[in-house]
Amino acid sequence: MNIVFAGTPDFAAAHLNGLIQSPHQVLAVVTQPDKPGKRGRRLVPSDVKRLAVDSGLPVLQPTRLTSSDLADFHPELLIVVAFGQILDKDVLELPSHGCINVHASLLPRWRGAAPIQRALWAGDRETGVCVMQMDEGLDTGDVLSRKQININDTDTAGSLTTRLAEAGTEQLLGILTQFEQNTVSATPQTTEGATYAKKITKQEAQISWNADSHKIDRQVRALNPDPIAYSFLGDLRIKIWGSLPSQANHHESPGTITKVDEKGIHVATQDGCVILTRVQLPIGKGAVLSARDILNSRQELLAPGLKFEAHA
Repeated sequence: MNIVFAGTPDFAAAHLNGLIQSPHQVLAVVTQPDKPGKRGRRLVPSDVKRLAVDSGLPVLQPTRLTSSDLADFHPELLIVVAFGQILDKDVLELPSHGCINVHASLLPRWRGAAPIQRALWAGDRETGVCVMQMDEGLDTGDVLSRKQININDTDTAGSLTTRLAEAGTEQLLGILTQFEQNTVSATPQTTEGATYAKKITKQEAQISWNADSHKIDRQVRALNPDPIAYSFLGDLRIKIWGSLPSQANHHESPGTITKVDEKGIHVATQDGCVILTRVQLPIGKGAVLSARDILNSRQELLAPGLKFEAHA
């Protein structure tokens, strides 16, 4: 099939790579405009753009995609994966087979911008991918294909994204075969069980130690690798890359470091402790430190009795 692909992050790039390796023809790639890097010094292209350029594909980066951007390509299908723009009706109707979207949840649960993180944070035991025929609503189109996968207790947003991208690529290529064979079957979504996965904000990444240990652990995993959960120890904004929940008994107020050992930094919570296994301090080279690193070189900064606090 003759396809135009629209997507932006690494999740989308995995699907584009699958299409490039397939017999289908990718006519052009649409992605978001380059954005300033974390230090704001230079513009950084999206993962999708880097792959498209390396593969010699035409790249479009409109601030708002319109049908005129695509008209000259005469696509049979527009494939959208984590693109980051709501498409107008004339764009949806331009390809002869319309537009399809790969969404990283079991719709109608977790419609919206951050389904992977929200599923992890909420404690869902399963998630998946859906391929849907796009309509004018937000992730409300008829479902063409779905695949469920389990969420493991150690999954991060990063590891879960990798597994969902593999499942999504497989489902997408299967649906393209069905389009060619005219065997596509669509199932309308229901409103029952519908939830919205709003975009993660930086403020949400700050940990409230008054929560229970399992919820804090899910927060840490859901925000890894981006934007990374954090808390303040004095004036130090400490990023937390890894954790383990613990039901250890203590008599300290939430946020207090109860001990530091080979497992990590034990921090009191509402119902037990969270053991911080990997942290990043805003000093030195800013390396991510393991429990052993902390015992060897940073014990004085993370000593028992010190307390993590929330900053406004």
